Amino acid sequence: MMIHLLQAAEIAADSVAATPKIKAVAQELSSGNVQWNQVVSQLIDWSLDAGKHILVALVVYLIGHYLIKLLNYLLARFLVRRNIEISVQTFVKSFVGILLQVLLIVTVVSALGVNTTSFAALLASFGVAIGMALSGNLQNFAGGLVILFLKPYKVGDWIEAQGTAGTVQAIQIFHTILLTADGKQIYVPNGSMSSGSIINYTLTPSRRAEWIIGVEYGEDVEKARRVILEILSADSRVLNDPAPVVWLGELNNSSVDMTIRCWTSNDDYWGVMFETREKIYNRFNELGIGFPFPQVTVHQAG
Repeated sequence: MMIHLLQAAEIAADSVAATPKIKAVAQELSSGNVQWNQVVSQLIDWSLDAGKHILVALVVYLIGHYLIKLLNYLLARFLVRRNIEISVQTFVKSFVGILLQVLLIVTVVSALGVNTTSFAALLASFGVAIGMALSGNLQNFAGGLVILFLKPYKVGDWIEAQGTAGTVQAIQIFHTILLTADGKQIYVPNGSMSSGSIINYTLTPSRRAEWIIGVEYGEDVEKARRVILEILSADSRVLNDPAPVVWLGELNNSSVDMTIRCWTSNDDYWGVMFETREKIYNRFNELGIGFPFPQVTVHQAG
């Protein structure tokens, strides 16, 4: 056990981060000329000194944490008063928040008595290694800047990108947060958002709705067209310019497919989509316009 103690003392003596008092105790232990009363006294002194540093670091952390919350609050108020776009606000607040947290960590480490010069060099080395490992996040950071400057979308827009669709809730330094129609939060990397295809449904005030309705062979196509146009013209949410259109789209195996198109505002799009389909179904049933079923014609050899 004494051998392990001496080895530990030698390691502690060679440690760069060790304080002078720890070095002195370690050197005495490694030399073999142990004066245990002095060792105990020095350890007590070191414990008091370490306790003082820990107490100071704790106070620095608490004060720093409070100041970060205050600065974030003041920054948020400043951005709102300057009428800065919400997309820029979320990006700046995210970036400043991370930067202040890093500064707080460095300050707390300095309060613990660690040599900040050596710590800075160590942090720089870690920064290079982490930067190489997190090159994708650096791409996401650059992508976030591209999004803020080119503005393909902003907070509040309904977009479709990277195989998902939703309302933009926030543009952070690495990710864009989307809220889907079923209430899911999706974090999409800014790098892929800035370099991929994006469909922004909010940039234009109106949107085209389209349905394909099939009727039975033998039905009066012109009658079905008039019924559909009457339903659309009676709906105030359907725009008259461009005017709704109904075409005979395709002659399928079991149905005559009619293509229906009309324009409506973005806010009314989903209501028009679902309610118009239901109105057509009910009206066709009232007028006896038949919907097709899959049919197979079998010829029997005589």
